[in-house]
Amino acid sequence: MTGFVIAAAVIVALVLVLLMRPFFRRAGPRTTSHQDLNSAIYREQLAKLEQDLAEGTLGKDDYAQARAELQRRLLDESQAEVAAVTMNPPRKTMIGIALAVPLVAGAFYLLIGSPASMSGDGGAAQVAGNQELEQMVASLAAKLEKEPDNPKGWAMLARSYKVMGKTVEAEKAFERAGSFIDDDASMLAAYADTIASNNGGQLAGKPAMLIQKALKADPDHPMSLWLSGTADLETRNYSQALRTFERLAALLPPGSDDARMLEGAINDVRARAGLAAKASPAVPAAPAVTMSAAAGGNVSGTVELDPSLKGKAGPDDTVMVLARLPGSRMPLAAVRLRASQLPVKFVLDDSLSMNPQSPISAATVVEVEARISKSGLAKPEPGDLISAPQTVKVGASGVALRVAQVRP
Repeated sequence: MTGFVIAAAVIVALVLVLLMRPFFRRAGPRTTSHQDLNSAIYREQLAKLEQDLAEGTLGKDDYAQARAELQRRLLDESQAEVAAVTMNPPRKTMIGIALAVPLVAGAFYLLIGSPASMSGDGGAAQVAGNQELEQMVASLAAKLEKEPDNPKGWAMLARSYKVMGKTVEAEKAFERAGSFIDDDASMLAAYADTIASNNGGQLAGKPAMLIQKALKADPDHPMSLWLSGTADLETRNYSQALRTFERLAALLPPGSDDARMLEGAINDVRARAGLAAKASPAVPAAPAVTMSAAAGGNVSGTVELDPSLKGKAGPDDTVMVLARLPGSRMPLAAVRLRASQLPVKFVLDDSLSMNPQSPISAATVVEVEARISKSGLAKPEPGDLISAPQTVKVGASGVALRVAQVRP
């Protein structure tokens, strides 16, 4: 921690030196008058006239006339009142910069950095950070009660409440934002998702109307497309859900985590509609894993939700259990479950491999974690409920994943 503080202080000092170097260069006060400036200009113009005369580009009569005009102008200026202009270093500006730079840098680090990583007591630091966030949000809410006609502020408060998992308060704030969010697909989708969370995960009614409004504002908005497809699944409109998910799949980077997870959802919809699963063109078919290679090549256990977060998970939220190589972001295997099934048992084996060329049975040690997502997308989002990752040997059973944290 000491090394980090010293390094940060040195960097701030260097920035201050660079910012205030122009002020230091003229730190000594000096006085300049209009007469001095005019005299300098007169000398320069007179020298130019003499040069033109010597080069023959200006006649003698024209030279005499121009010289007389310069002398007259200088005389007029010298008879006017001399206005002294004192040029001193802007001490207030320098002091303001010296105070603002370290304060702003510190504030930004607290906002987007990882202060907890400098201390061994990371949990306490995270709790303190959460308390600070709650205080800021409470302060914003109090301010908006005095300024009810501030739709932009209500929209910001709604988003903050949603990230904190306070969906009831978030829905009320979204409502206060009114028409301000009518052209913002992200906010409309978040509003729809919030209402659905408060209605047991059901997207029928107002959430569905908001989703369509979001797609009208941005037809290619990923979150809105996902919610639209999910709403179609609720009404068993499998053909429309399939078209929506396939449209979303075309927008995702091929081979990405989101694309692979969405491929599983598409195959699930096709199975419900009585259609054959569609093979992924991005991943070539791999030879079947033999029983000898897969023997014991799985990880099994249970996922449970901490009672303190019970109100933050809707029954239709997606539970994802992932296994990846330590230090890697790409999952080796993943399974999707429903929050209504919690606590639930899971088995991650080669049948759930994200890439048949890299089955979980070929690994020795994996990192396993669980995440509860309202959007169901593979990419982690603020407000997701997560468990602490556990590093286990492939073949381990009885792995207990407890979802007890909210992703900031």
